[in-house]
Amino acid sequence: MIGMAAKGLTQTSSLIQVSANVAETAANTFTVEQIDLQLNPLDREVFVVQAVDLDLFAPNLIGNSQTTSTLSLSSTRRTTIGGIDSSNVIAAKRILTQSVTGDGSVTNEYEASDTPSSNLDYIAIVATNDMFLNIEGGGNVAPMQANARVYGYRARADAAIYAALVQSEALSA
Repeated sequence: MIGMAAKGLTQTSSLIQVSANVAETAANTFTVEQIDLQLNPLDREVFVVQAVDLDLFAPNLIGNSQTTSTLSLSSTRRTTIGGIDSSNVIAAKRILTQSVTGDGSVTNEYEASDTPSSNLDYIAIVATNDMFLNIEGGGNVAPMQANARVYGYRARADAAIYAALVQSEALSA
């Protein structure tokens, strides 16, 4: 990618697609799926995230109740879903369904644009070996599921940039 060397990164691969799936272990239970990026820390290898596509399944429609399905992709392991207000969350999505009396229902879908609509070189840099797909439902009778596809490339960071990225990820956990 043009200009990356000036920023302390040298691209070492073409575009890579990393796909993952996560399913709650039981309904309404926070569950994490680890995504191994197989980075080489000896070569100061990082993964530069260019785009994220989150496919979150809709929550159950239950009469006269509200149900939710929430998902996030993070650069470090989390104990909660988190949102894009957390520095280690790369992308997040939430679907809320509310059933009203009778046959009516309302569904609202909230997401931080999977990929910002701009000309950014990247949306995140992952310096440690893994990313994490986090899911949790609320008020559902069945476990929630989601799929994700992350687009990016491998790069080698100079020593100062690599140390700063690793330290930043460690502190954001």
